[in-house]
Amino acid sequence: MANQDRVLLVEGGADQDFFIEVLKQSNLQVMVKVAPPKVLGGSHNTKEGVFNFLPKLLDQLADGNLVKLAVVVDADSVPNGSYQTTLSRVTSIVSTYRYNLSPIQTAGITYKHDDGLADFGLWIMPDNTNEGMLEDWLKQCIHANEQTLFAHAQSVIDELPNPPKFKPLHRSKAEVATWLAWQKQPGHGLYQAVTDQLLDSNKPLYSQLTAWLAHIYA
Repeated sequence: MANQDRVLLVEGGADQDFFIEVLKQSNLQVMVKVAPPKVLGGSHNTKEGVFNFLPKLLDQLADGNLVKLAVVVDADSVPNGSYQTTLSRVTSIVSTYRYNLSPIQTAGITYKHDDGLADFGLWIMPDNTNEGMLEDWLKQCIHANEQTLFAHAQSVIDELPNPPKFKPLHRSKAEVATWLAWQKQPGHGLYQAVTDQLLDSNKPLYSQLTAWLAHIYA
């Protein structure tokens, strides 16, 4: 499994592109394969698809074909999910492989193995506490130079005919997509926020994410 012995499992293609760029910026001295389930042989790219495919990767971790493994999923919101239900779902899956939630959590979520295998990592977007998704993480990490433009994007969303076509839980997606549409290269994905330096890597939540990635993979 050349160049794939460290895997970060994500929900879909947009998440994949985003985390590839985050890892590049983090300067980890190791290769990490960022992929949604279908890239690795799973049936579908969704949060549920991650849950369904995770046991196959845990099997590979147990037999040594994988060295390091972590998962990033959205908390979403009630009734579609929540931080606590997402944490419980993953904990239930990994516990059958003798991984237990670490009593000490600094950045991200870590599970320890009974026999000393490498830690298993979990990040529940946006901040391992609240409901939400990747876009809510992005909103907390926007660079100061971009705050005025982003606030204008939010005001534009406020002025849409009521009710808007998108679901309330997707409000952050609409805000971030509108903000990115006004950049120098409109039409690019979430990864553009990283490549165009629209985020502040010194923001606490950004630093916590990169610290968690370093803990799991370095």
